This record gives sequence, C-alpha cells and structure tokens, in this order.
Amino acid sequence: MIGIDLIKIDRMKKLIEKYDNKFLEKFLSLQEILLVKNHRTASGFWAAKEAASKALGCGIGADCGFNDITITKTAKGAPLLELSTKVKKQFNIESSALSITHDGDYAIAVVTHKTK
Repeated sequence: MIGIDLIKIDRMKKLIEKYDNKFLEKFLSLQEILLVKNHRTASGFWAAKEAASKALGCGIGADCGFNDITITKTAKGAPLLELSTKVKKQFNIESSALSITHDGDYAIAVVTHKTK
C-alpha cells in the first residue's frame, strides 16, 4: 500500500499566519507541534498525514483522522510514522515507512504500509 501527497508550502504559510497555532492544532499533536520548526516543516507533516491516509485507501475522515497518525523523528532527524492501534487493526497494518522532501515551493511525502 502506497500513498503520496504534495502541498504548496505558501498555502501552509498563509494558514499559519492567519490562524497561528490554532491551525496546527487541527492536524498535529502537541508533541508534533514541538517538532515543527517553520511552515516548511508543517507542510511536510501535512503531506505525510495525507499520504498515510491515502495509502490506506480512505483519506482523512471517519476511518482515519489526523490524530490517528503520529509523526516523530529519529535521533538523526529522519521522520517516523506511527498509526493508532485502531487504524492498525482496522487495516491490518504491520508497519509503515515515511519519506518527506521539500523542493522549491512544494513539500512532498510518500508513505508505504505493510500489511500482515
């Protein structure tokens, strides 16, 4: 299972400028917000959560919400993705992998889920 998402970084910048942390709180946990350095990082996290839900085949909604997907980082700064127990069980997910990149005006994320 694979999912990909692309977001224009300027879109995220405008949303953060308009709504400040209130917007970030809509799709990130407090721990994730602490990892966000700027609107570029926030864009990557948004793309990662969208890509993770697309890889499940459902998108963000009733079956998998933003809070069902958690992003952390390794000691070297590589992104890690964890799904809630509910989503893992519902979709029979054994493990997930995440890659985020930024290029010019865009942030892109790719997620794969391995099923049992």
